[in-house]
Amino acid sequence: MSLDTFKLDGQTALVSGVATGLGQAIAEGLAAAGADIVGVYHTTPPDHARQAVEATGRRFVALQGDLGQPATMAALVERALGDVSRIDILVNNAGIIRRAELLEFTETDWDDVIDVNLKSLFLLSQSVARHMVERGEGGKIINIASLLSYQGGIRVPSYTASKHGVLGLTRLMANELAPKGINVNAIAPGYIATANTQALRDDQTRNAQILERIPAGRWGVPDDLKGAAIFLASTAARYLHGSTLTVDGGWLAR
Repeated sequence: MSLDTFKLDGQTALVSGVATGLGQAIAEGLAAAGADIVGVYHTTPPDHARQAVEATGRRFVALQGDLGQPATMAALVERALGDVSRIDILVNNAGIIRRAELLEFTETDWDDVIDVNLKSLFLLSQSVARHMVERGEGGKIINIASLLSYQGGIRVPSYTASKHGVLGLTRLMANELAPKGINVNAIAPGYIATANTQALRDDQTRNAQILERIPAGRWGVPDDLKGAAIFLASTAARYLHGSTLTVDGGWLAR
């Protein structure tokens, strides 16, 4: 196997939640491997992602959309295809989190998280998969799962439920789409320094507890996901279907 196997030249990746954190890093990594990027964002324009992608010589198309409105996912894909001729790779990265004690958790916080993290992921994948099937050249769908796809956690009931759902949907979609030449896999990040984990890092006690369990001895950074994303998007992963790569510094091994 040559290094060319990992190249993404001539391909286009749609990455949700591209403005910051994991989405920005993944977009940068895929662009460095040769892919053009359609970056979906909600409110803050993804200027840093655009600069990083265009610095690689690849094209960046910013696409505003609210993943909290799942019914708009098909229209979002249509808009994307109005700017680019094809979508070869979909990265379902966008996600939100709400923290509160189980007995105090609100229905609104439940619905908001499930709509973005799970329902929109399914509908966006469905729309992109239809495009891939119609084009007849296969494709790659990469979902962003979590350590809480495997564990229960505390104070994040809707997030835990959504990420368990992502793991199950990854397997379901792989079962149905593998015969159509579409690889569906996931990445489960560990504790990564992003806006979603700021509250944990600010809590000295909780931060110390987390670091004590991570064999690598540090929080991850968004760049740590680039290699896994490039691999799953490339032909090197052509026989991978329904798998979840855990990028966690060894957390689950402890």
